[in-house]
Amino acid sequence: MKDLINILDLSVEEIDDLIRVAEDIMKTPEKYADVCKGKILATLFFEPSTRTRLSFESAMLSLGGSTLGFSEASSSSASKGFFLFRQFPPLLFQRVHFGELRPV
Repeated sequence: MKDLINILDLSVEEIDDLIRVAEDIMKTPEKYADVCKGKILATLFFEPSTRTRLSFESAMLSLGGSTLGFSEASSSSASKGFFLFRQFPPLLFQRVHFGELRPV
């Protein structure tokens, strides 16, 4: 799948496919238990969003992957004015497979 920034970037067929896969995951979660094994999801939040962050982390762990990140900008170097992509290039471009970025 291509990078997904906005749901409007997807065709109706692609959205239907995602819904079918989501329904299958709910029906047979054991079938997907290792689909993200060895994959990392970075959750980078610039404002607190506990429910969203925990939802993404829970989903990734349920699929056999792992997560890393920060839950708000004040807990990272972003609070010192460092720009995200200048701060984390090795992390973002070499080790992370999925990213969830929630800007202010």
